[in-house]
Amino acid sequence: MAAENKTKLKTPIPLYLQVKQSIIEKIQSGEWQANDRVPSESELVAQFNCSRMTANRALRELTAEGLLVRLQGVGTFVAESKGQSALFEIHSIENEILARNHQYSCKIIKLEQVPASLTLAKELDLPPEAPVFHSIIVHLENDIPVQIEDRYVNALAAPDYLQQDFLSITPHDYLSRVAPLTQGEHIVEAVDADDRSARLLQVHAGASCLQITRRTWSQSYIVTSTKLLFPGHRYKLKGSFSS
Repeated sequence: MAAENKTKLKTPIPLYLQVKQSIIEKIQSGEWQANDRVPSESELVAQFNCSRMTANRALRELTAEGLLVRLQGVGTFVAESKGQSALFEIHSIENEILARNHQYSCKIIKLEQVPASLTLAKELDLPPEAPVFHSIIVHLENDIPVQIEDRYVNALAAPDYLQQDFLSITPHDYLSRVAPLTQGEHIVEAVDADDRSARLLQVHAGASCLQITRRTWSQSYIVTSTKLLFPGHRYKLKGSFSS
């Protein structure tokens, strides 16, 4: 018996996905840049001969995926690409921002010496009440806050920490010179911004954030215990690994 010829029918692509793909291609090709206005629902309806519900779904999903920003009464725009920070590596946030050809700046919120609490003494492997340096710095990308760095430093490891001009050198870069990193550990978790963090990051209280709690070593001693807080909608963390 002769084998029957079978024709595979392609499943038609839903119209809202066609609209989405068209928008994505224009963004990825560079035809539409960050902050460019994209066609309105009415314009998409006319362009694709689709319903307003279809156009709305395409724009709504692209907004949820972070590619578009919709401003009520103003329009829909291409979103700024999210900043990216290394997950499994420790880099200078200044270098990460400059590598994106963006402007880096920072604000120093606190720079002080404090006695180590019982918890902090345990984290830094120091006696309780030992002198510890504490800094809080907000890092900005194109004048937008992208990270709060709340850092405690072992005074024995970096005795001149408080004398540094952290407007011209980041704590990371300074500590890399005086106490080169040999080991690190960190914990990544999702947290809600409290009132102070929300004010410093210019987000609303309770906004979703990414927090990295990190300790670093130089040879046999612990140098820092740090909390890094990122606004979740402005930043992403990337890590790579191999087996």
